[in-house]
Amino acid sequence: MSDSLVIIPTYNEIENIEAIIRAVFVLNKKFHVLIVDDNSPDGTSAKVEELQQEFPEQLFLEVRKEKSGLGTAYIHGFKWAIERKYDYIFEMDADFSHNPEDLLRLYRACANGADVVVGSRYKKGVNVVDWPLQRVLLSYGASFYVKMITGMRVHDPTAGFVVYRRHVLENINLDSVRFVGYAFQIEMKFRAYLKNYKIEEVSIIFRDRVRGKSKMSGSIIKEAIFGVFMMKIRSMFQKSRF
Repeated sequence: MSDSLVIIPTYNEIENIEAIIRAVFVLNKKFHVLIVDDNSPDGTSAKVEELQQEFPEQLFLEVRKEKSGLGTAYIHGFKWAIERKYDYIFEMDADFSHNPEDLLRLYRACANGADVVVGSRYKKGVNVVDWPLQRVLLSYGASFYVKMITGMRVHDPTAGFVVYRRHVLENINLDSVRFVGYAFQIEMKFRAYLKNYKIEEVSIIFRDRVRGKSKMSGSIIKEAIFGVFMMKIRSMFQKSRF
């Protein structure tokens, strides 16, 4: 048994999925991995099922009927993890933009007293590799905007490399989370912030994916930019729902 579960949502990640799973399982701490796959047509879930024969007690798979968004995939995984009493519940991408070795650093920070630990691209300057300047400026600017609107002192509120203690997720109303794209990451941190949980950041180096296609789109960016303001307004009048 492990106290830590890494949730990896996937859609068409056949080029990365085996390598990322193996990279987690060679770490010198035992992690379990849950793949939440949105019925990828490229055979991602079939590859995971094949690997489950090799890692029957560490690797788990949930296949959803269709592509339903990053946020709902993570919420599905959160509920799965809470039901099975994992103490530390991680979010991580499948494409190696997050270095699996940094799971150990996030775990240590959380085990040493934080409630939420963020793998931060912007805690110490800008630690992003292989992104075009326009995308870096958009991401960094979005982080500044979120801090200004929400009041959170989190340098990288849009980060998707995060670990939560179980009690944090148990005390957040997961069914009322509104965002499904990358703004989901902002909303989850904001909900933890409103409940006065201790949020820490660990500086990481973020690398753009080498294989596969990015899921970023204009609608996702629009949700993040325009939705944050409305989220802040709702929190002022509906705090109990958060």
